[in-house]
Amino acid sequence: MFVIKKCIAAFLLPPGIFVIALLFLGWRLWRCKRKGFALCSFLLALTVWLLSTAVTAEMLHGRLEKGISIPQTPKGDVIVLLGGGLYDNVPDLTGSGSPSEAMLARIVTAVRLQRQLDVPVLVSGGAVYGGRTPEAIVVRRFLKDLGVPDRSIIVEDRSRDTMENARFSREILRQHGFRRPLLVTSAFHMRRSLAAFKQAGIIATPLAACFRTSRGRPQVWADFLPDAGALHGTATALREYLGLLFYRLGGQGAT
Repeated sequence: MFVIKKCIAAFLLPPGIFVIALLFLGWRLWRCKRKGFALCSFLLALTVWLLSTAVTAEMLHGRLEKGISIPQTPKGDVIVLLGGGLYDNVPDLTGSGSPSEAMLARIVTAVRLQRQLDVPVLVSGGAVYGGRTPEAIVVRRFLKDLGVPDRSIIVEDRSRDTMENARFSREILRQHGFRRPLLVTSAFHMRRSLAAFKQAGIIATPLAACFRTSRGRPQVWADFLPDAGALHGTATALREYLGLLFYRLGGQGAT
């Protein structure tokens, strides 16, 4: 019953329901002798299914995380914490606004690292769109709530994307004389972040948060079912690949 329940739920909720709808549409088109359209419908259903499985999401994230490791004895004179999403103006325990789930993992890693090294944290993240709250402002409040001294928090609240994270952070690092930055961001985002910082002339030591893949993790049957969380993971990974492509082509538009 457990397996049946999981399978039924997977295909009654998005994105599984879209797979069923496309398969039904293909079946109807096939019966109406419109085989070309039916084939397109079947292929589209298969594509949606594949993109929304944990197997695909893990494969894409695994390539992004390959070669990214956590140093056993991290050393540096400042922690650069990159923004990763914000729920603006939502109620919170100590104010308004809350970091996204991915950003919370970065914050926790940065706080743990700050307690180990007792160095400042440079929070980099502005408002992508006008009228929104700069992300670094909200993250600063969370860092203080988690015990990081206010004097140890530096805010960079102008950047709108990863390239601007690097450029504006470079200005602050030079102003304060920091030479050995530790870069904290999600593991899937680290490769692109290092590329952006290198382009800005900054050699940073990566310290990744929130790894999503593991070589020793066994696959189970549920990894092949359509799942909204897996589809989000796939979209997140594809966004990183697109950003890396823009960087390689010399573009500045990848966020």
